[in-house]
Formats: sequence, structure tokens, C-alpha cells
Amino acid sequence: MKIKTRDMILVAMFAALMAIGAFIKIPTPIVPITLQYLFCAFSGVFLGARLGMYSQLLYVFIGLCGVPIFTGGGGLKYIYKPSFGYLIGFILCAYIIGKFTERLKEVKFKNIFFPVIGGLVAVYSIGVPYMYMIMRFYSGKSITFMTALKFGFFPFVIQDICWSILIAYTATKVVPALRRAGYVSIK
Repeated sequence: MKIKTRDMILVAMFAALMAIGAFIKIPTPIVPITLQYLFCAFSGVFLGARLGMYSQLLYVFIGLCGVPIFTGGGGLKYIYKPSFGYLIGFILCAYIIGKFTERLKEVKFKNIFFPVIGGLVAVYSIGVPYMYMIMRFYSGKSITFMTALKFGFFPFVIQDICWSILIAYTATKVVPALRRAGYVSIK
């Protein structure tokens, strides 16, 4: 399976956007609010399942290699951070969104919004349990799963649903324009 040069550039661009999104952050007690979900979802919508997932894999790979592009740095030790599960979730998120949007015949708000919400569910489904396991079993903090939800889900879910609305609305304007311009990766 060969990847075109243009596709490699787009994958690298969305990996770079993820890194930028990590540093635009609002600090909270455990998991900061960043623009990463926004860029992750856009990678799935604009690049499709395979390339969107590659952009997230590239981002995580670069960070694990030691480049400090995650919200709290980088390196292999980052897998022991409570927020690392969200990074794994971003990989699945981009794939899910891309899988359900890349072949849409009609680009309507609901056709984009529901896959984007599905991607968001993937982020939380991996991120919150991972945070709980790291905090409880690695860090030795006696927390309940409900406490993990209080720190890693409840403070962010409304904001992320608002991001999802923005992503779906933006996609209804941008994807048809990309199609008219002859960009072939968007089916």
C-alpha cells in the first residue's frame, strides 16, 4: 500500500496540529483542556479513516520517541501518565470518524455529527479507564472509578460536545468545497 507524497504531508500536518493543540491548554487538576480533540476529529473527517489514524499514530510515536509534544512532555515514560489513555483514544477516534464519514454521499450535519460523537465516545472509553488504572494501580492512589469520571469525563464532556457541533458544522462547509476543488482523498 503506497502513500502519495501529498497524503504524507497531510498526515504530518495533522500530527503537527495535534502537537500545537497540546500546548494550547487550560490547566485542570489531572487532565488539561486542549485543542487536541478538535484536531483529531478533523483528521478523521478530512483525511479519512486510514490517513487520520496514521496522523494520530505519528503524533503518539514522535512523542514516545522523546520529543516533548504531549501536554506533559514526551518519552516512553509518558505511558505511565494518567492522560496517556486519551492519546490512545485519539488514534481510535480518528479512525472511527474517518470510517463513517469518508464515503458520505451527502455531507449533512447529522451525517458528520454522529460519527464525531462516536469518536468522542472512543476517546473517553479508553481515556477514563486508563486514567483510573494508572492512578490506582501504578500511582497507588485509592480512587474509585467514579472519582476517575469526576476528573476525566464530567468536566470535559459538555465542552467536547460543543467541539463536536463545531466540527460537524465546519465539515458541512469544508468537505463540499474540497470535493469541488477535486481533492480525491475525500470521497
